[in-house]
Formats: sequence, structure tokens, C-alpha cells
Amino acid sequence: MDGQRNLEVDVIRMVALMGICIVNVPFMALPVEAVFMVPDNAPDMLGAFIVEGLFQLKFFLLFSFIFGWGMAIQARTAEHSGQVFSERYFRRLVGLALIGVVHAVLVFSGDILLLYALLGVLLWLLRERSPRFLIYFAFSMIPVSLACLSVLAVVIDELLKSDMINMGLDGHHLAGSFGQATQGRLHEWPVTFLFLLFLQGPLALGAFSCGLAAAKTDFFVSGNDGFLALRSSLPLLLAIALPCNLLYAMTMSGVIPSSSEWLSFVGFIAIGLGAPALSATYLYLIIIASRRFSFPSLLLMAGRNSLSTYILQGVICGFVFSGYGLGLFNQYGLLALLPVSALIGILSILLVSGYVRLLGRGPLELVLRKISG
Repeated sequence: MDGQRNLEVDVIRMVALMGICIVNVPFMALPVEAVFMVPDNAPDMLGAFIVEGLFQLKFFLLFSFIFGWGMAIQARTAEHSGQVFSERYFRRLVGLALIGVVHAVLVFSGDILLLYALLGVLLWLLRERSPRFLIYFAFSMIPVSLACLSVLAVVIDELLKSDMINMGLDGHHLAGSFGQATQGRLHEWPVTFLFLLFLQGPLALGAFSCGLAAAKTDFFVSGNDGFLALRSSLPLLLAIALPCNLLYAMTMSGVIPSSSEWLSFVGFIAIGLGAPALSATYLYLIIIASRRFSFPSLLLMAGRNSLSTYILQGVICGFVFSGYGLGLFNQYGLLALLPVSALIGILSILLVSGYVRLLGRGPLELVLRKISG
């Protein structure tokens, strides 16, 4: 891994962390019905349209891509140090799972770390496959995702029709004490995890596979054939990404009325095509930006310590919105939360970067490193 490649990966992680923060904050700042149901005013409709169209799933897939890339890098590191990679890898997955469970219960029930740990087991089965097979496997996850999204669309529609989303799930626990919030997160976490599994699981595994293929082919080396192929695919990617994400954003923001059931259904599952296409476009643009512009090394430290940065985002949200913090729960609409989310993302990056500058590594990176040996 030369310096250039390290830099690009750090920039991707840093940008992905910002995007993930913008998506996650509303789930910690608003009642659940405000996130899942159609907004009832124009500003919130605009906020939902922006988040769903430009952010939802896209930056999560970028993060997943780097996770797959990291598996190959970890294997090389273990080989060079004379360690057995299988033992190190699975210890790392166990560490991620443990941190994920604690995070889901104490900080944010929409945690992705446990999902990553479980999908990481499946990624292990692909480790010896050729890059060509890995890319084909990633493409095969798109129809699987469309099927999962179809099931999810039907389930959500039934919940909305039966008004079950409003029954005891108004998020009041997030506005209460730490004990009340923890009890509420523990109660809602199993359902939330199943929701994330259907929404994100297949596409995340596909992104893992792409990242593993990228590492095997030295994707981040200047002039790489895979990167050139990505550049030549941009017109096709945009032709897919723009209409699919537009349709999805119109559905989720209420521009397409829920009474248009089939159009709403198609709009919802369109994210299964739109998200990976736009995420791939973002990947290209971020790499180009990292090669043309110099990013402050202080900020990139957060990208190198992404686990601590990701967890800190939720901790800051708890301080800002909960009853045991500033008590601003349900005080901002979806549009107003956009700059608030950006500030929380920037603050988490700066705090982790400052910590790393002083002490050398993020606190949770040290924990995971200790667990994985």
C-alpha cells in the first residue's frame, strides 16, 4: 500500500462517514413515524427528498466497499507478519459484533457493525475467488436486493395501513433518561436489525465483493484497468442512477402520493438499482478529488479511525437530542436537521482526529486491534 492509495481510501472513509451521519441523525432526533411516514409540510418533504435521493444507502455502500478492500489488505498484513489470517479475521468479526451489540443498545439501534460482522462471514467464503467472479457475484446481489426490498415494501405498507408504526413506537424513549432510552433501543433493536438486513444486506455483501476484487486488482493504483472501466461506465451509471434515485426520493418524500400504490412500490425498490449506481459514481468522483486536491492530514485521521468516528456520531446525537442531554428531540424537521447532521459529522471527525493526533490511534480501534490480536 503506497501513500497515494492510503490517501484515497482515507478520503473515501471520511466522506462516507459524513454521508452516513446525515442519514442516521433523523432516526435519533425524531419519532419513528416522522422518518417512515410521508412528511406533512413542504420543508420536510424537501429534506426527505434530499436525504433519500442523494444519501440513503449510497455512502453506506462506499463504506462497505472499503470493508471488502480491507479484508484483502488484512490478509497481506497477516501473511507478512507470519500470523494465521483466519484466526485474526474471525476474532476481528467477533470484536465488531460485540461492539455492534453494545452500540445498538446504548447508542443507536440502527447499528451496522453486527450486520457487517455477519456478512463478513459470507465474504470469507469468497476470499479465494477471482476478481471476475467477485464482480459477477456483486451484480447478482442486485436482483436479491430487489426481492428483499419488495418484501420490505409490502411489510411497511401493511404496518402503515394498520397504524402499527404509531402504536407505542413514537420514539418517546429517546427524549427520556438514559435508562429509558436504553430500554427503548433494546426493545426496538430486533425489528430494526431485520429492517436493515432486508434494506442493506444484499447490496452491502455485493459492495464487500467489489472491494475485495478491487484489492486483488490494485484498483487504487493510477492507470488501473478497473478504474478506467469505472470511468468509461459513468454515462451508463448516471443513466441508471438519476431516474432510479429520483423516483425513490419522490416516493419517500411524498411527491408521489401513497395512493399510487404500484408507482410507490416501484419507486421504493428502485433504490436497489439507484444506490449502487450512484455510489459507484461517488467513488469515482472522490478518487479524482483525492488525486487533485490536498486534504488536511488532521481530517484524514478520522478516516483511518472510522470505527471510533462512527460510534462518536451516535454519542454526540445522544447528547444533543436526548433527555439526558440538551433535550432537543423532535425540535427540528427533516430539512433543518441537514445542517445539524453535517455539524455533528464534522465535530465527530475533528474530535477523533484530535484524539488520534495526541494518542496515536482511536480508542475503539485499539479495542478491536486487541481483540483481533
